[in-house]
Amino acid sequence: MRKIRGSAFVSLDGVMQAPGGPSEDPTGNFTHGGWLPQFFDHEVGDAIDRFFEGDYALLLGRRTYDIFAAYWPYVGGEATGIGEIFDRTGKDEGEQAAIQMGEDFTRADKYVLTRGAPDLGWSNSHGVGSIDELQAIRKGDGPDLLIQGSSTLYPQLLREGLLDQLTIMTFPVVLGAGKRLFGDGTPARSLRPIDYKMTRSGAVIATYEPAGGVGQDWAGPQSSSHRERDRQAAMAEGRW
Repeated sequence: MRKIRGSAFVSLDGVMQAPGGPSEDPTGNFTHGGWLPQFFDHEVGDAIDRFFEGDYALLLGRRTYDIFAAYWPYVGGEATGIGEIFDRTGKDEGEQAAIQMGEDFTRADKYVLTRGAPDLGWSNSHGVGSIDELQAIRKGDGPDLLIQGSSTLYPQLLREGLLDQLTIMTFPVVLGAGKRLFGDGTPARSLRPIDYKMTRSGAVIATYEPAGGVGQDWAGPQSSSHRERDRQAAMAEGRW
């Protein structure tokens, strides 16, 4: 059975919208697009390389697919074809890495979870119309399904127990508004950290696996003071 593994860039207040550039996703009047590059360092780059090493397929939401399809096949000039050779003379390390990722993403199968009918003209793209279809794909043969971005996927995947691993790269910035990694409809779940590190730029890279439901207990002795009884009564009556 294949695994579904996610990776996300987030701010300290949980915003993951438009990390890569100002025009990436300005919806909802988001004005901080391009907030990530100032914190990018070799350790962040190495973590991205590790996430995408080996064979993989991509699992994307429709909007993230649109962003990817309009960018990655065109890195380096014309649309990237499988086996096409680029003249990389004089290109810096970052651009070479981007061109390689564009080729790899084009080569990979891309599964787009959507109920609509988007343009899936990018090579090896497949529409997935429901969670049931995704479950069948996950149970089949093939490489792991990797998520980058695509915040709308996580509530559904957590609810259905389909997320096997999640790497969150948290950067030292507060954005105040924007799309969150865990948005509306996210169920309560526990996660178990299996790896973590801090980079020189202050990014915290942590990888988690599902760990079941959320326990509830008292952190210390329960108060029975008259002030606590009054507070509980005020909450019950909507006065608190």
